[in-house]
Amino acid sequence: MEYLSVKQFAEKFGISERSARNYCANGRIEGAFLTGKTWNIPVGAVLPERKSSKRKPSPLLNALREQKASRLKGGIYHRTQIDLTYNSNHIEGSRLTHDQTRYIFETNTIGVTDVAVSVDDILETVNHFRCIDFIIDHAKERMTENFIKQLHLMLKSGTSDSRKDWFAVGEYKRLPNEVGGMNTCQPEDVSKEMKKLLKEYYSIKIHSFEDILDFHVRFEKIHPFQDGNGRVGRLLMFKECLAGGHVPFIITDELKMFYYRGLHEWGHINGYLIDTCQTAQDNYKSLLDYFQVK
Repeated sequence: MEYLSVKQFAEKFGISERSARNYCANGRIEGAFLTGKTWNIPVGAVLPERKSSKRKPSPLLNALREQKASRLKGGIYHRTQIDLTYNSNHIEGSRLTHDQTRYIFETNTIGVTDVAVSVDDILETVNHFRCIDFIIDHAKERMTENFIKQLHLMLKSGTSDSRKDWFAVGEYKRLPNEVGGMNTCQPEDVSKEMKKLLKEYYSIKIHSFEDILDFHVRFEKIHPFQDGNGRVGRLLMFKECLAGGHVPFIITDELKMFYYRGLHEWGHINGYLIDTCQTAQDNYKSLLDYFQVK
């Protein structure tokens, strides 16, 4: 009998190597066996079906809601607000440091600094905190166009962009734009493409981790807003992870270039983005372990 390696099996079915190894380790690929530390997978093996059972309520979402309501300091809610806001804004060019972000969240001031600080960076940091609260409160609700526009409105309110006549805060873009040198959806087609994206996403009864990533990639390719698409897109992924009982993740500066590569290669080598986000999940899991959240 001929056998495939984990890498070959993953490439054959467009999944990550980690997922393939997990399938083997959990006995979900018939005939797969270990030789030393190497899995041997029968060449005729098929991809296991996704589990269709409903997920249990998320202990993390419960913890976030409880700590948000009580304004508990030093817990998983506190840490998530600071880390997610700092890293998501930093990817988009914010010059605030992690300590400055933490200081704003904890004291609602920026502290003393001898370096010029952008007002927009401060506003978008405060606004991002509000967006995370909004996500926590509405994590179980279906995404709609209005829901997504509301996030964008919260993120960009009060910024210099909001004072530009051509910049539609809380509304879809009016001018064509690009991302990373790649063309995006034309303004007149955005509403149609967003409706199609949401309809296809909710045609799936139970969303896997890969489904959430696929939604994110397609959202970023549409690029529905003039600016703020990356941050809104990552907030939506955070929401859907909470809604589906998946471990959320935060794209840090160390993972940024791998994240960009994963977005670019999605549909060709999905494993790039999956592996990057699963690495980010592992980092967040260490926080859950520390704060004793299941």
